[in-house]
Amino acid sequence: MTRTLIAILTVVSALAVPASAGQPLASPGKIVVIKAARLIDGVNNAPINNAVVIVTGDRITAVGTGLQVPMGAAVVDLGQATILPGFIDCHTHVTGQPGENFYDDAFRRSAIDDAVVAHVYARRTLEAGFTTIRDVGAGEYLDVALRNAIERGDIPGPRMQVAGLAISATGGHGDLNGFSPYLRFDRMSGIADGIDAIRKLVRTNIKYGADLIKVLATAGVLSEEDSIGGPQYSQEELNALVAEAHMWDRRVAAHAHGAEGIKRAIRAGVSSVEHASFIDDEGIALAKERGTYLVMDIYNDDYILAEYGRKGYPEKIMNKERQVGRVQRENFKKALGAGAKMAFGTDAGVYPHGLNARQFATMVEWGMTPAQAIRAATSSAADLLGWSDRVGSVQPGRFADLVAVSGNPLEDITTLQHVAFVMKGGVVYKREGHSLNQEKAAETR
Repeated sequence: MTRTLIAILTVVSALAVPASAGQPLASPGKIVVIKAARLIDGVNNAPINNAVVIVTGDRITAVGTGLQVPMGAAVVDLGQATILPGFIDCHTHVTGQPGENFYDDAFRRSAIDDAVVAHVYARRTLEAGFTTIRDVGAGEYLDVALRNAIERGDIPGPRMQVAGLAISATGGHGDLNGFSPYLRFDRMSGIADGIDAIRKLVRTNIKYGADLIKVLATAGVLSEEDSIGGPQYSQEELNALVAEAHMWDRRVAAHAHGAEGIKRAIRAGVSSVEHASFIDDEGIALAKERGTYLVMDIYNDDYILAEYGRKGYPEKIMNKERQVGRVQRENFKKALGAGAKMAFGTDAGVYPHGLNARQFATMVEWGMTPAQAIRAATSSAADLLGWSDRVGSVQPGRFADLVAVSGNPLEDITTLQHVAFVMKGGVVYKREGHSLNQEKAAETR
């Protein structure tokens, strides 16, 4: 089944995306110089004015003010723009997004339907400035196939860490609840109960290409179990899951809304708690003590309440969302004030891909400075992924993953919703007002 879906994804992508979707400004080993009015490097608060970034091949080799342009280098002058590191979204589901009807999504679309459009969502995400994402759960290992296609260069998309099948208890957030017991789906299952079954599913995910493990430690919102945040795995089960993942050198992300499930996940040793809606003071202190990241998707409440009712989502789900939204935002502010580690994650796929940057403004509204919000999506996110030596900052040795926006996002954070320039690994995938063919022609003159 997995081979079939990879083949479908590759063929459809080849038909839908022109080979010239991204073009290098210079051949490997050649030098590109990018200039702009300012640079926010993802590490420091203060911007660098009159910024110059020198790129050799796919890596940044020098950063500063007034650097000399090497002989023969291609020059990209972005004028009054601000350069930033490519953004990182630590919580996405890039292989799908809601259609216009809840029951159509649940019962009339298969994994093949998701496969044939996943590349579209990947490209939208990249063009929105998100050059790296962590995808935290997908059916049928579609995320693995998509990551591999991007890495091969078959299609444009962000760098990806993927989780494969999210691990859920029977009747939990990852199970199909509220329907007839005679309803069956022929699909790969992420359901595991008990220590032995959980350990085996961790191993299975890793066997088929998972970079991390995602566990559904509590109930959720967009599912039909009765609870919003009740624990769905025991402390012993979570301990075993994390120990197994760590034995295979994998980090663990835990979906957890409820206070008790959050604390169980942190005690087990997860790297991040996703959502963390009802986190209490003890949970915040525990996260801070253990260095556990909180990835709180505080924008999407706006989208869900505005759109999901007309899409036919059951009232049980809508009522759960109404209970979560504001409390999660208040706890975000509380955790921020306490000094807990926080990384940017949107749950994109719950709302349309490519709109990920809307969350920056919500994070600022609920207490972050613009610089803190930017770091959450750059250096802090890279630290969570274990990729600080690759992405998340504009420093020599890092991948040349760069974005640019008009104006200064430290003064107006909403400018990050309108990315005008995207480079990933020294390849330009977006530059408003300039075609990629023009860029290539300019380099050859």
